[in-house]
Amino acid sequence: MGNIRPSFIKIRAIRLCEEHGEKFTNDFDHNKVVVSQLTDVESKKLRNWIAGYVTRYRQRRTD
Repeated sequence: MGNIRPSFIKIRAIRLCEEHGEKFTNDFDHNKVVVSQLTDVESKKLRNWIAGYVTRYRQRRTD
């Protein structure tokens, strides 16, 4: 079973993918850096949550 993420994580991640989709890749470490540049998230845990969902979202879209 997978993790169930809160909707505010999903909404932010999907919005980032729609607005800046070309900047994200399937690499989590790269996405962490991009999320920190594009958002004002101060918490490391929240940044990683968003970057992780962006990574999974991109992998599902490219398969």
